[in-house]
Amino acid sequence: MTEREAACTCRQLRIACRGEPALVSMCHCLECQRRTGSAFGVQAWFPLAQAGPAEGRAKQHVRTGDSGRHVTFSFCPDCGGTVFWTVEDRPDLVAVAVGTFADPSFAPPSRSVHERTRHPWTVAPGTHQD
Repeated sequence: MTEREAACTCRQLRIACRGEPALVSMCHCLECQRRTGSAFGVQAWFPLAQAGPAEGRAKQHVRTGDSGRHVTFSFCPDCGGTVFWTVEDRPDLVAVAVGTFADPSFAPPSRSVHERTRHPWTVAPGTHQD
């Protein structure tokens, strides 16, 4: 079984994930743009049984999503890198920022969400768009 480790920039906060993600998605919402400092966020969704526990110190930031449900982001208090998060309406999954795996061979997104706020120049090959 494949095992990957995701880590923040300073590698202080880490989470190991086993197996393949249930979904890899690309989010174009304005909050993901602000969180990442990029035009979108890319996340791999793993069943909780395949992830963690996290190692290192983490701070949490809770925000209310467009759905009205809470999203809890875990980030490194030293370098500020967001590594993983959970969503209130999906308690069985954890999302891990794909870039934190630092693996160019990681599977591409198969789903693209919040297309209304997508930068027109962003295109992910083979994605289903909402």
